[in-house]
Amino acid sequence: MGKVIVEKDGYLTTVILNRPEQLNCFDFETLLQLEEVLEDIKTDLETRAVIFTGAGEKAFSAGADLKERKTLSEREVRRNVFKIRDVFNAVEDLPQPTIAAINGFALGGGFELALACDFRYAVPEAEMGLTEVSWAIIPGAGGTQRLPRLIGPTKAKELILTAERITADEALKLGILSGVVERKELLKKAKELAEKIMKNGPIAVRQAKYAINNGLKGDFYTGIALESKAYEVTIPTTDRLEALLAFQEKRKPLFKGK
Repeated sequence: MGKVIVEKDGYLTTVILNRPEQLNCFDFETLLQLEEVLEDIKTDLETRAVIFTGAGEKAFSAGADLKERKTLSEREVRRNVFKIRDVFNAVEDLPQPTIAAINGFALGGGFELALACDFRYAVPEAEMGLTEVSWAIIPGAGGTQRLPRLIGPTKAKELILTAERITADEALKLGILSGVVERKELLKKAKELAEKIMKNGPIAVRQAKYAINNGLKGDFYTGIALESKAYEVTIPTTDRLEALLAFQEKRKPLFKGK
């Protein structure tokens, strides 16, 4: 069994980090496997939402595999840092909506993976944090950029510069999480959100995510232009016509992603 497991259920794909004895930490091989999985999902029109979680009950991911790091040359460390950055960028750039089901520790790179997702749920006992400065390094997989954009620069600086861990309840209050859910309900809650999203037009969902993510990278008027271009993509689709027909016939639409 690989270090990354993929499970498919209809239009939903679940990606499981599968190194529970190592707290689902990222060694280079895990990053390569995750990269391959993401490349496959990106072009899979039969996947309309993606859940990320960790195997076992201790950790979503505790970040980089420090045991491996001790054996690496400086060049190999740079290789790993560039790879984890690029892999998490690929998570953020997936056209499908993504949900992190945080089932335990989400520290360092593990927290950065969760931040790269569109939505996050966590169990009450989860602990989160960008703890890198306590190891005399800094977050290198997007943490210094995504966390300030999510909760504001002042609080993000406080969490990053102190290497403080926060509880799930604290993360919820800061707006990092969409909810705190008991362990037995965690995946169910993530799947419920996925189902609410997947009942809508899949092309429209992808284009809306694209407009939001890329519009935030520029000024308001650039964002409006991106929104208009994204809207244009939906106009010639059969799904749009199906929605109008379903409304006329007073039934639920059957979207095919075309």
